[in-house]
Amino acid sequence: MDIRLDGRGAVITGGSLGLGRSIATRYAESGAKVVIAGRGADSLEAAKLAIKEATGQDVTAVQADVSTAEGCAHLIDAAEAALGQVDILVNNAGTSARGPFLEVDDAAWQTDLDLKLFAHVRLCRRVLPGMAERKWGRIINVLNIGAKAPQADGAPTAVSRAAGLALTKLLASEFAPHNVLVNAMLVGKIRSNQWEKRHEKAGDNRSLDEYYAEIGKAIPLGRYGLSEEFADLACFLASENAGYVTGTGINVDGGLSPVV
Repeated sequence: MDIRLDGRGAVITGGSLGLGRSIATRYAESGAKVVIAGRGADSLEAAKLAIKEATGQDVTAVQADVSTAEGCAHLIDAAEAALGQVDILVNNAGTSARGPFLEVDDAAWQTDLDLKLFAHVRLCRRVLPGMAERKWGRIINVLNIGAKAPQADGAPTAVSRAAGLALTKLLASEFAPHNVLVNAMLVGKIRSNQWEKRHEKAGDNRSLDEYYAEIGKAIPLGRYGLSEEFADLACFLASENAGYVTGTGINVDGGLSPVV
């Protein structure tokens, strides 16, 4: 299947590293005009250059903190200036924050909700009117499998991600008459910079490949996923090929989640 996004304008938050960068690369390969957003100027510039080298396509990098209302407004203003219009929005920015419920204070809850829920709300609110008017749009909310199956010590992320799944369903229903499709991709264990940081912080004597191989044994498919595999699904969901898919939360987890 030849999946193309020619001429579409796409915005990917958290687009300078990991899954976001892989999605941005895949979109650019498929002909989309791409804007990547992140907080770090250096990582944004590195991603911009790497994506152009890999695809031959220019990418616009916007430094923005989407956990704030001002950052969301700045991003969409810059994206519309660069793209003309936003056809595809991938809400990917996020971190892994988790701990015992009684140890998570108000500040941690608010920080998590600002980044993983209110950013989605604010960005969707900005792009949906144009998508609805043009009768074409794609929104992909990147969540994790805890959104469907929260576990102990999973606060605050499991709760904010569950709210993101509810938002996905609500928007999918409300904007289906306008041909705006809204879906969620739920991350399991996929190779990314977050796992590399965990490996480094733990002072593990194993190589990174050995670390992935050992932990991957607990996954039904027996391995960690690749960011490129995640990006392939994101490309499909953003394309005409997925024209009858909306309101779904798709696990990308090698069979790890107990909830479909």
